[in-house]
Amino acid sequence: MEVKPGIAEHLPKETKSELPPKLLKAAALIAYHQPMPQSRLVELLGQRAYDHIRELAQAGLIGRRRDGNTRRLTTTRRFSEMFGCPHTDRKKVKAWFREMVTTSGLLDGMEGKLALRDESDGGGVQTTLDITEEE
Repeated sequence: MEVKPGIAEHLPKETKSELPPKLLKAAALIAYHQPMPQSRLVELLGQRAYDHIRELAQAGLIGRRRDGNTRRLTTTRRFSEMFGCPHTDRKKVKAWFREMVTTSGLLDGMEGKLALRDESDGGGVQTTLDITEEE
């Protein structure tokens, strides 16, 4: 169910939908790097990324636009509402999400690259991802 942001603040927390933990990594990567090529997300997360993208799109949290042989993934207004972002513009959402990650200290001690680990494969490094501001 979708409600206006002004009304959503007054609803009990039980009415807000929860995102399954398996989709959080994909949603976070898309928000942080949007517009993100679907092929890049598949490169980072493996074949299961297609299922995650489909579920996120069905939930209305991401948009998929054709771009050559791949698709460009971006967040939607519903994503902003779900995560409490005050913006709906793609660039402002990206900046807000990056600011939240930076202020939370999640990237402290990392030097420009983020190693993604696949828990199902024993925790070996699957790939690295550039986390610099330029994109």
